[in-house]
Amino acid sequence: MNWPTGLGGKGNEGVTGIVKQTEGGIGYVELAYANQNKLPVAELKNKAGAFVKPSLESVSAAAAQVQMPDDYRVSITDADGKDAWPISAFTYLLVYKDQQDPVKGDELLKFLWWAVHDGQKTAPTLDYAPLPQGVVQKVEKTLKTMTVQGKPTLASSR
Repeated sequence: MNWPTGLGGKGNEGVTGIVKQTEGGIGYVELAYANQNKLPVAELKNKAGAFVKPSLESVSAAAAQVQMPDDYRVSITDADGKDAWPISAFTYLLVYKDQQDPVKGDELLKFLWWAVHDGQKTAPTLDYAPLPQGVVQKVEKTLKTMTVQGKPTLASSR
């Protein structure tokens, strides 16, 4: 999509500040920020031609049919589906495949495993949409290949 541009602000707070100071201004901020700060939102027309509001459900609808490639490079912007929010995205982490610090590396991998399992249960309370099951399975597979000082940590224990 080609979006017209104008003023920019740094982060959610900066964008919100500029929009509030600009009569008729429109901005884009993270859904969690908009919800937590009770900002007004607009319905947008999605790829299916339906007007939808940003919500955890409409973000989940955008992610629902994703076929996550091995390199994780995928866009769910303008996704198919009548309930899909058209400007949705995943949040990514960049993590070394082999962790060199044995304590930090082991704890990081345990945390990431928790985040895509038990952590998913708390995602909605933080205004984040849970990951689709297919994405969770892909992340599990990737985490099991990660190592700490060359040794698999999660491969045999999960």
